[in-house]
Amino acid sequence: MLVGVVGCRIINSPREKLIAILTNAFVPCNGRFPILITISTIFIGGLGIGFGASFLSTLTVLVVILIGIFMTFIISNLLSKTVLKGIPSNFTLELPPYRKPQIGKTIVRSIFDRTLFVLGRAVSVAAPTGLFIWILANISIHDISLLEFIANFFGPFAKLMGLDGYILTAFILSMPANEIFLPILLMSYLKSSTLISLEDTMQIGSILIQNGWTILTAINVMIFTLLHFPCATTLLSIKKETNSKKWTFLAFALPTACGIVFCMCTTLFYNVIQLLI
Repeated sequence: MLVGVVGCRIINSPREKLIAILTNAFVPCNGRFPILITISTIFIGGLGIGFGASFLSTLTVLVVILIGIFMTFIISNLLSKTVLKGIPSNFTLELPPYRKPQIGKTIVRSIFDRTLFVLGRAVSVAAPTGLFIWILANISIHDISLLEFIANFFGPFAKLMGLDGYILTAFILSMPANEIFLPILLMSYLKSSTLISLEDTMQIGSILIQNGWTILTAINVMIFTLLHFPCATTLLSIKKETNSKKWTFLAFALPTACGIVFCMCTTLFYNVIQLLI
């Protein structure tokens, strides 16, 4: 997502650049794909056998990606007709004159101007968050950790989305990096004091099922993984690119609102079908 935001610099029209930045979160990044693949493999792939299992899980991830692309078109069209009205611009691609590559200069600039800059932003956000998560998991009141208090607070609202309080809390706490969503969730379910990382999908699936996960939970988790706020590093980049807190907040709120509504509709539809059956 960070690369997508920075890549919007080539768009000359400020209006269309904003639309591209605001809809950037609807396409999954490298941090979200592991969640989608893991959940799909456990709950959707488990419905098939052999090649059928792989086909079902792959097809599910593909459908989720297509939903993101579809939402990008819908929200882009909506923005272009409301808060970001304007005349469409033309895109002109000019090929620069060929120059001999300067490999050394390119490596140095990519390391210092890009890699270290992005890593610096990530560390500045991840380090305080890691400490904050540790505090929530290790400080208890009446034998109930602060993390559990937060999960219980979000529980009723999360239930409307077909999730539970721990899942919603894990999404919020993984804002610095989507990759830590599952470790935070497993830590919460197992009442551990540190983040837990498991590579065995069967073991992960067993823990999730023991904590009440169903097909509906898995589907809604995949939907909300696709449709929720960008990570903190991406939001910082959006703030820098737009130089506006308003657009940064909208980039946070827009996909999140879509994800909440989508999950609520899915849950309502599932419950209606269950009643009819």
